[in-house]
Amino acid sequence: MRLKFLAGGVCLLAATASLLLLSRTTHIAHAAQAGPAYTPKGDMLPIANYREYVYLTTGIDMSYNPKALAADHSMFDNVFVNPEAYRSFLATGTWPDKTVMILEVREARDKGSINSRGHFQGERVMGFEVHVKDEARFPGKWAFFDFDSPTKNGTLIPEKAPCYTCHAQHAAVDTTFVQFYPTLLPVAREKHSLSAEFAREDAGAK
Repeated sequence: MRLKFLAGGVCLLAATASLLLLSRTTHIAHAAQAGPAYTPKGDMLPIANYREYVYLTTGIDMSYNPKALAADHSMFDNVFVNPEAYRSFLATGTWPDKTVMILEVREARDKGSINSRGHFQGERVMGFEVHVKDEARFPGKWAFFDFDSPTKNGTLIPEKAPCYTCHAQHAAVDTTFVQFYPTLLPVAREKHSLSAEFAREDAGAK
């Protein structure tokens, strides 16, 4: 009986040690994903836990191009931001270095279950982009990455692409469209962090 007890005790200790090691490994893995990470050739690594980020807003069929043609299907745009950046924005009204913003585009469906009117989000992810602030890495501090899927590496969108100019000219705060984030726009107003151009537009809209 004593031998069995000791053997069981050793197994228990071994199991406990394994759990501790697993816990530490998991913690390290999560810590490694806390900020943006890149491959040697400059692609962005997948943000594995982005659905645990802070949800900011959802748009449907939005377009910033007045000449854009209507698509033959509707899409939802979901926006998330890493929790550290969100907390910093609440305190300062601006985005800190290493801010990671996610744009997840999902199909809009109208047929399913008991739904008889309107749209709901489907399972299919139709688009995925990241807007990241990495001051030491990018000349303009911010950069955009396009992903074929949330589980694949993202490709850097060239700095001359229209999205950079659009964000620089029309974004409410630090090249980000805070004007479409209903819980953060009041914070930006309170902290006086709105861009001068948008502040004038915002004042005229009231």
